[in-house]
Amino acid sequence: MNKGLGKVAVLFGGDSAEREVSLMSGRAVLAALQGAGVDAHGFDPAERDLHILKEEGFARVFIALHGRGGEDGTVQGALELMGIPYTGSGVMASALSMDKWRTKMVWLASGLPTPRYAILDADTDWAAVVAELGLPIFVKPVHEGSSMGATKVTAPGELKAAWELAARYDRLVIAEEFITGEELTAPFLEDRALPLVRIVAPGGNYDYQHKYFADDTRYDCPCGLPADEEAALQALVMKSARVLGCRGWGRADLILTADGRPYLLEMNTSPGMTGHSLVPMSARVAGLEFAALCLKILEGARLG
Repeated sequence: MNKGLGKVAVLFGGDSAEREVSLMSGRAVLAALQGAGVDAHGFDPAERDLHILKEEGFARVFIALHGRGGEDGTVQGALELMGIPYTGSGVMASALSMDKWRTKMVWLASGLPTPRYAILDADTDWAAVVAELGLPIFVKPVHEGSSMGATKVTAPGELKAAWELAARYDRLVIAEEFITGEELTAPFLEDRALPLVRIVAPGGNYDYQHKYFADDTRYDCPCGLPADEEAALQALVMKSARVLGCRGWGRADLILTADGRPYLLEMNTSPGMTGHSLVPMSARVAGLEFAALCLKILEGARLG
């Protein structure tokens, strides 16, 4: 038994729209930690009150929750109050990164490239948004991940319906200029950028189904870029994480245009750890197998 890490809770499940994926992530992490001799126990906040963590003497927490109620600073705040160290980013960075709108504002204020956008509501001038951003437009809820409620709009008449779909998930909806190029994701572990992963989805449609369940999406890692270009993108990603205050581990998604211009899309502070997940894939290329990756993340658990 690995007693140095104490009694560990793996938080998974929860009640967000990403519960299904979180259950897969958490079970994989739990099995890996237990296999490595850690005294790890599964804990679903949708079924048990968080204060039980303190009562039952958990020494640290591995957060494998995705979406609201787990990745948005709320659970992190509760753990801070209980004095239980946890994995990943703190309260502020978790809340900020979960908010795609305010993430973009911080990136733009820091001189970092991200697609142009507009916030949508019932009073939006749909024609004006199309005129400003052009077509296609990507519409998504501000506070959801895993492509929940997201739509690629290719005709002006589709924009309002896309907003209505996204608004079922969140009162804040963002429309984003659609950037054509290679889709890349860039994990990081502590202060180290891991190898980039190139994502090639059928028809360029990297939606919820293709992310977690389909087998026809191709992932290239190494990504195939020249070493100097990959290093430049990794440096960009580490800066994007620093200005948001991220720590521990995470993953930034970006697009690289044909003429070599990168655009940051969003930051994930509690990425997936499923069989289709990208952080484990990248870590493996860097020499870290899944169990070693989980241990490394857990060892970095802290407060504040």
